[in-house]
Amino acid sequence: MILVWTKSLHIAALVIWCGGLLLLPVLMNQREAAGHGPPLHRLHAFTRFAYIVVISPAAFLAIASGTALILLREVFTAWFALKLLFVGVLTGLHVWTGLVILSLFEDEKHFRAWRMVSALVVLSLTLLAILWLVLAKPTVDLALVPDLFHRPGALGEFGRGLIRRLTP
Repeated sequence: MILVWTKSLHIAALVIWCGGLLLLPVLMNQREAAGHGPPLHRLHAFTRFAYIVVISPAAFLAIASGTALILLREVFTAWFALKLLFVGVLTGLHVWTGLVILSLFEDEKHFRAWRMVSALVVLSLTLLAILWLVLAKPTVDLALVPDLFHRPGALGEFGRGLIRRLTP
């Protein structure tokens, strides 16, 4: 029964998180139309409230319940690792949106329509990739993964070598 409740919480949190992330670029695009004064302050307050009080806690709940589901279902497959990569991208987009909100409502800042469309396309493609991976559970050929990822400790060696090459 705990699996059902955890999965229900995960899905509900995902709906709020993803829906909110799709709403934010539209709200940010309204910045220019709000002009100055009280309408701008209302838009700013509403956008920050949505991000801080609704969307970010939903993201936390989605990730926490998703982590619990990993432990409950013991899902350790290649398609799942790929899904986690896209969840990382979604989390990065969430952080980027928050940073844009912090700077957008200063004087003379804009969020043009092309940025809104670009953000919505990238978010939608990321969400569709996650949804497809979860529903299709495709077989991923591990032979396509570079040898670096098959040897224990190889990633650390790669990182140390990269740092040596980048430092003078």
